[in-house]
Amino acid sequence: MKIRRILATAVAVAVTTPAVMLSVTPAFADTKPGAQTPAKPTVKELEKAAAEAQKAYEEAFAAEKAAYQAVEDAVSDTAPLTVAAKAARKAADDAATAKFKADTAVTDAQDVLDALTEEATEAERAGAEKTLADAKTAAEAAATTATTAEADAKAARKLSDDAKVEAFRALSTAQDATKKALAASTAADAALERAKREEEENPGGGDCVDEPGLTTVVKGFPSKVTAGTRTAFSVRVANGSDKEMEKVLTYASLHATDKGGSKDIATYLKLKWSTEKSPKWQTVDSDLYIDAIGALKPGEQAEIKLRLDVDAKTPAGQGLTFIAGDYFNKDGSCGLTPDAAVNEFDIKAATGKPGAKPAPTPSTSTPAAGSGATPQGSGSSVPVDTTGGTLAATGSSDTTTQLALTSGAALALGAGAMFVVRRRKVGSDA
Repeated sequence: MKIRRILATAVAVAVTTPAVMLSVTPAFADTKPGAQTPAKPTVKELEKAAAEAQKAYEEAFAAEKAAYQAVEDAVSDTAPLTVAAKAARKAADDAATAKFKADTAVTDAQDVLDALTEEATEAERAGAEKTLADAKTAAEAAATTATTAEADAKAARKLSDDAKVEAFRALSTAQDATKKALAASTAADAALERAKREEEENPGGGDCVDEPGLTTVVKGFPSKVTAGTRTAFSVRVANGSDKEMEKVLTYASLHATDKGGSKDIATYLKLKWSTEKSPKWQTVDSDLYIDAIGALKPGEQAEIKLRLDVDAKTPAGQGLTFIAGDYFNKDGSCGLTPDAAVNEFDIKAATGKPGAKPAPTPSTSTPAAGSGATPQGSGSSVPVDTTGGTLAATGSSDTTTQLALTSGAALALGAGAMFVVRRRKVGSDA
């Protein structure tokens, strides 16, 4: 009977530590010799971990929304610092105008004095000289006022700009926290679901243990895809242990939401696979397992070609894939990669104009534990489109663009936000 995989390491951590610290990266895998495999958690423990992770995610998402609102407030024309900066700029401009008039008065007074002839009386000359002196005094005062006002205007603008930059940075930090909480909730939720399925379909079966020697490395995964296109990549499954694995399976799940994170759009996407022995493309079914490798002896590896088909009607959004490896033997022993390889990608809506399909932008995926690789998601490296959001349209100065560039991904809600919430609703909404 097919063994259902459980993310044992990640869930064990979820049960004993705050949910927001949970990760589906290799960080929690202990590959040192003699390291003890964490005890398999019970379904009850998994339910508790999933509930705590979900709560942590909801709190992080609420904090992110608050940070987003803070950004909108900061770049608003009615923000106190923005109003103060505009007032200071107006004062500086008025002072500059006054200085110009004062300088003009000096020039005019000098012209009057220079125009006096020898026939001018002593009183006329004295009056012209006094007018010039008074004009110079007024010009000096106007120059001082203008210099001070300009400095005040620059200082006020800097305060306003700094507040905007800080708001963007705070949003970026909040988004990062949301992503971590989302990964924790998704991992805990998936572990619970699969533990229940294993319990139902493999009653009394032996516990699967973490096997750092079983690795899944995704190659060529795109950081973004476009509606109406197909993108090919691959996963290499390797047996780096000293034991034979008689039956090796590859687990692959796909999730996607629209830009707002509230609508599940995964139905528009299809994940397909093929191998050298089975070249015909096959859709990864609801079971989420690819049974195409068979046995792997120590040191052996196998490669599975994968293809992500994106329907032409797919709306813009974000996506996530989870890919991992399992094995089981006839004697009842079984093992699994300690963590899933997590890959994030942006989904671009179709432009409506026929043409060549854009080449995918490859990114380094997050390999499963035991591979020795450093986790790296693709979502954070994707440039943010600042032309269609509310924030890009607010603010009147040219600093808005600079702030957007400084903030990086701050203008977009975290990739895949609401995956867990929406995924749980799908079953009841169907």
